[in-house]
Order: sequence, then structure tokens, then C-alpha cells
Amino acid sequence: MPPLRPRKDRVFRGTISHLTNLNDELRRRYRFGKDSIAYLCNLLQDRLRRPTNKATALTVEQQVCIALRFYASGSFLQVIGDTLGYDKGTVSRVVSDVTDALIDIKDDFVSWPTDVDSINRIKCGFYRQSNFPNVLGCIDCTHVRIQAPSDDEPSYVNRKGYHSINVQAVCDFEVYDKELQITVRMKPEKVCRIFGACAVLHNIALSRNEPLVNDDGAGVRLDQPVQVPAFLGVQDGRNTREHVARLFFLTTEII
Repeated sequence: MPPLRPRKDRVFRGTISHLTNLNDELRRRYRFGKDSIAYLCNLLQDRLRRPTNKATALTVEQQVCIALRFYASGSFLQVIGDTLGYDKGTVSRVVSDVTDALIDIKDDFVSWPTDVDSINRIKCGFYRQSNFPNVLGCIDCTHVRIQAPSDDEPSYVNRKGYHSINVQAVCDFEVYDKELQITVRMKPEKVCRIFGACAVLHNIALSRNEPLVNDDGAGVRLDQPVQVPAFLGVQDGRNTREHVARLFFLTTEII
């Protein structure tokens, strides 16, 4: 019989509250201001409230802030825990719980437009931005680097030789696109759910007019129009398409 290992004592760290900070500081840390964080807490409280009276149980506000910090920074769970004063295992469970809660409400915030008013609004939005008619959505894909999974590992190796998940997204003219450099060290199934949760948060930020905070701390409103040079050539499909290709994809001609 193997010798019994002594039981590790549980350590309860002193947690840090950041909601007393100004909105600019909150947005740098969590990408949401105080009112929007309160809105998220109210939105998710029934799914996140702990059924216990223990003094050490995490509040809904604490859980939301832990998850938002992870989504906003992409840091390791250990780093998030050390920064906010929680154990790595606690951070992992909270991120899973908040992600699942956001996925539960995805149909309320992520949907394909079906009514005439929404379709016309989106088409007009694309036309105002790029002078390109009858566009209902933009589609793109990206590879998100992941840690090599233990199951079916070869299926996750892409053509560049590293492990990734191919993410495909469709957006309207209001999307804010920012280049991400991140490696997610989680199972592929969880990575997919995290991306879904971030899509929900993106649309909530748009609906609440949250400014996106750049790395230098400057705020840019998500609804701020993008200045795109107008096409001044012959207004036909081929010329317009070549203009878009040269402007956004750096090609000289579409055959």
C-alpha cells in the first residue's frame, strides 16, 4: 500500500477589488466600465450565484471580473490568479462557469438578421462605409494557436506545422477588428466556447457603446465610423471589386 501523502491545507488569499477604480482604469483591465460590469452581473446572476452561505464563496461580481480579466488579457490562469488574488484552480473554474453562462444567452446577442429592417440597416451600413452595395455580412477565418491536445492530436496540426483551431466568423459593418497574438492552453472544446463567449461580450459592448481601450490607454468608440476612401471609378461590379481588393487585400487584379 503506497504511503499516504499529507493533505495540503487550503489557502484563502486576500482578494483585490478593482470596482472602486475609475472607468478608464476598469476598461484597461476588463474592457468594460463600471455600469456595464454591473449590467453583466445582473444578466448572469441567476447562472453564477453560488448556492452556499460560506463567507469564502465568490460573489457574481468577483466571478465576472475574473473572467473578464482573462478574456481581456489572454494571460495564463496562474497569472490572473496572482494578479487578482485567487488560486489557479479557482480561476479555471470561474472562467468555465462564466463562459458557459455567456454561451447560454448567446441567442439573445448573436444572431443572423432575418427581418427586413435589420437587413436593410446592415446593407446601408456597409454601403456608407465602403460604397459596396447589397452586403449582408463579412466572413473570415483565422487560426488560433492551442496547446497540443492529448486526443486526436494530428487533426489539430495546421499547414504551418503548429496546433490550432480554425475559427470562422461572420460579422456586420459594426465589428471592431483587432489583431490578436494569443496562445490558449486549453482543450479545443473549451477554446471554441471561449470564442463564443467573447462574441457575446463584443456585441454587448457594442449595444452599450463601450469604447475600446488601446494599449496606450486611449479610448476609441466601437461605433465610430471607419474612414474608407471612396471609389471614384466606373460604378460597375468588376471595377468596384478590384478597388476593394486593392484597398484591403493588396492585390492588383481579380481574374
